[in-house]
Amino acid sequence: MNWSRFKTHFHHYADLGVSLDISRMPFPDDFLASMEPQMQHAFEAMKRLEAGAIANPDEKRMVGHYWLRAPQLAPDPAISHEITTTLAAIREFAAKVHAGGIAGPKGKFKHLLVIGIGGSALGPQLVHHALGHPRKDKLAVSFFDNTDPDGIDYVLASLRGQLARTLVVVISKSGGTAETRNGMLETIAAFRAAGLDHTKQFVAVTGAGSKLDVIARQEGWLARFAMWDWVGGRTSELSAVGLLPAALQGLDIQAMLDGAAAMDEVTRYPVTAQNPAALLALMWYFATNGRGAKDMVVLPYKDRLLLFSRYLQQLVMESIGKEFDLEGRVVNQGLAVYGNKGSTDQHAYVQQLREGVNNFFVTFIEVLKDREAKASLEVEPGVTCGDFLQGFYLGTRDALSEKDRHSITITLTDVSPRSLGMLIALYERVTGLYASLVGINAYHQPGVEAGKKAAGAVIALKLKLAAALHAAPGQSFSAEQLAAQVGTPEKAELAFKILEHLAANKGSGVKKRARSPAFASTYRSS
Repeated sequence: MNWSRFKTHFHHYADLGVSLDISRMPFPDDFLASMEPQMQHAFEAMKRLEAGAIANPDEKRMVGHYWLRAPQLAPDPAISHEITTTLAAIREFAAKVHAGGIAGPKGKFKHLLVIGIGGSALGPQLVHHALGHPRKDKLAVSFFDNTDPDGIDYVLASLRGQLARTLVVVISKSGGTAETRNGMLETIAAFRAAGLDHTKQFVAVTGAGSKLDVIARQEGWLARFAMWDWVGGRTSELSAVGLLPAALQGLDIQAMLDGAAAMDEVTRYPVTAQNPAALLALMWYFATNGRGAKDMVVLPYKDRLLLFSRYLQQLVMESIGKEFDLEGRVVNQGLAVYGNKGSTDQHAYVQQLREGVNNFFVTFIEVLKDREAKASLEVEPGVTCGDFLQGFYLGTRDALSEKDRHSITITLTDVSPRSLGMLIALYERVTGLYASLVGINAYHQPGVEAGKKAAGAVIALKLKLAAALHAAPGQSFSAEQLAAQVGTPEKAELAFKILEHLAANKGSGVKKRARSPAFASTYRSS
């Protein structure tokens, strides 16, 4: 990698304060030109998407997350109106909460509990961690993002004695997502145990007419905010899903929207060499042979962007991981994403990245501004902590290049609401363009639905097994015997796993007598 190649393939977008360096991706000189017809096709597909074309044929839905920061571009004035009125309602509600006009039974809200999963949690968590400040936040934010009882207890313990001053936002488009529903029910139980009326402190972000919407209306919750079927969970951060928690935290949501809109303007431009999203999509294509042949390791050299790789995991992998292409052919596409942060990774998996299997490419994210409000301490003469951080980034990049490990660098001026909005919008666009390049639909997720159905089958079998045990008090069964008893002998392994879980938990009503081998253990109703 030399200076001449850097000058050719370093792209600075002055109006955005963002730079993209693709010089360390060793694509041949004719690669961009050879991909231009496919890139123009991807631009056209994106143009149709933004104009309102049906993008999710499974559910007959448009995909309109780009309209969230440019309502005037929505294909229907009613949609534009919904976006602007919802944004105004978010601002008004947050202002009333901050002023104490909407309060708990013991005064102003001091805490916010967000209940969601997937896109309904990852985006808000990213923004909360990237932009929050313990002394500046209007509300301290916690999350339920799973159905793990111990995790729920951990969060509730942090709010012990504070529930009367805790506002709860429940986020679920359908209102039927099990993890979110379970977290909601656990929270309601905690409120009741504390002698509190949860309806006076709960807010719903959900689809009109959903199960959650019905509950919130019938119980008279504090407020309801819209989720629309044309916004997917993984691209919902700049809808009420992310903007409401951010506004309640006290963050500048308009700056986030403005940053996303500014990035959209640049990445909408159909000239590949001047479009950072197009260049990134082509680098993904080159690195993976358009087949997911390599993983993408995301290394932000900024603590505040720790959660960015997790956010990208859902955005990219749920969008790109598809069995079929647009023609219905089996292609098993995908692009695996993982990462942590620099320079933590100097002491973790960079050793393997440099000397182990070469099955990845790296995306470094560099942030020029070290800290807010004050000059940095010199930890050595003329050298600050931030200098060391940059040194580790540049050194790691060179160490990887020496071993023919390829990398991309995105440079931001700072981590701010505007720059984070830009980063979110950039990767939304890259993901859509790359999906067009490889010929798959980025906007549906049949595999996720299959997983939910399979989980439902497990719960149904659990109920059958428990009922069979309770119907035969004092009688013991092995997993194999009980599976046969309920008419599913082919599910003996699944029965064993379920019975082991039941026996390990108080209140299940199941006792275990351990035997060797373990699968010969027996279970009875307690």
